[in-house]
Amino acid sequence: MSEAIASVPLDAALPLTEAPAPTELEARRALNAEYLRHHPDEVARFLDERMPGETALIVHDAGPEEAVHLLERLNPRVAADVLRQLPAEAAKIALRQMHPARAAPIVASFETSEREGVLSRLPRRFASEVRELLTYPFDTAGALMDPRITAFTPDTTVDDALRKMRTFKEKELGAIYLTDASGRLVGTVPLGEIATATPETKLKDLVNGTPVGVHATANREEIVNYLTEQRVATLPVIDSDRRLVGVIRYRALVAAAEAEATMSMQTMVGVSKEERALSRVSFAVRQRLPWLEINLATAFLAAFVVGLFEGTIAQFTALAVLLPVVAGQSGNSGMQALAVTMRGLALREVRLSHWPRLIVKEAGVGILNGLAVATTTMVGVFIWSQSIGLTVVIGSAMVLAMVMAGISGAAIPLILKWAGQDPAQSSSIVLTTITDCSSFLSFLGLATILLRFL
Repeated sequence: MSEAIASVPLDAALPLTEAPAPTELEARRALNAEYLRHHPDEVARFLDERMPGETALIVHDAGPEEAVHLLERLNPRVAADVLRQLPAEAAKIALRQMHPARAAPIVASFETSEREGVLSRLPRRFASEVRELLTYPFDTAGALMDPRITAFTPDTTVDDALRKMRTFKEKELGAIYLTDASGRLVGTVPLGEIATATPETKLKDLVNGTPVGVHATANREEIVNYLTEQRVATLPVIDSDRRLVGVIRYRALVAAAEAEATMSMQTMVGVSKEERALSRVSFAVRQRLPWLEINLATAFLAAFVVGLFEGTIAQFTALAVLLPVVAGQSGNSGMQALAVTMRGLALREVRLSHWPRLIVKEAGVGILNGLAVATTTMVGVFIWSQSIGLTVVIGSAMVLAMVMAGISGAAIPLILKWAGQDPAQSSSIVLTTITDCSSFLSFLGLATILLRFL
């Protein structure tokens, strides 16, 4: 029976030209229903390339159960177009008989202004499940993607694909995507390949390499990492079953990269990635206060180091005046090294295996910059104090402090990366603690050793 049905062209079953007699119309509907029952995947692949109005006629005449099976197999955006053509009650019945996981991508393919109206006509519990499936955490690929995407079957020809693409509303098409009967991503074809291929070429023959998509729950950092490695204009988004659920377009990719870069500025000083300029006061306090308390503890640590040399400072009060000079210069030197290392990690210019070169480089920079800054400082201190001993102490301390600051600025993000943590997370707070303690210790330690020469 199925072989006989399969031999009948589907076009013959479409009542599109002249109005057939009642008996002929009933026969065609019966043939359509039988064909759908035995070959739903084949029908879905065929109808994906047809106009929504034609497909709606087939779906409407197929009966509730077959209509649901067919709609679930259609490309989600095609299914959404078909549901627009169906009577409101028929569309409602078809949607609510689907599994929520199948209905979600179809609902997502409606325009944003239509989506809530479609959900409001569904049973409350069913609509709630669909909404939950459509809601992705903030700053994830699912939240950034455009769910309105048309995929193609691998056997589609270039000519058919181009004809279908001319109906697309979106213009940011870096590539088109191929999916199997279950909606799983099986290939990516750049538009340049399609433009230069012959019309009869099948899309599967233009696929190069294994398709890779970003998971819907991937965060901005993972998206930017993928963008850096692949250099793509659009990025496919897949679910846990590798089904294609959307695409992140170029503008969203650029916005994600910019946001990830600016987030590092916040996390370096102990501010949460989630906080925005106009966030609530209570939220900002919850995010910042813990790190401020940690910073306070580190400040007491620096004060403890100064307290160890209380006797030296009491004997020569000029040391207290010059402490901020050494600490300030070493702090700036450390932040320069930290910023350069952070940028290198973000752009994949450096890896953990490069740590010896980074440390040696920053140590060298610290020595040369330290000598130059120390020379200027020593001239100023000698003019102010007329003390050769104090001049030598602050010059030597400046070089030591800037070398340690440079090494620390490069080492802190590398250590955090090695430990599996965000390299930017509050790195400046850690660095400030190290630079303050090292500069106080070197300056006051040398002053204690050479106290009799001050």
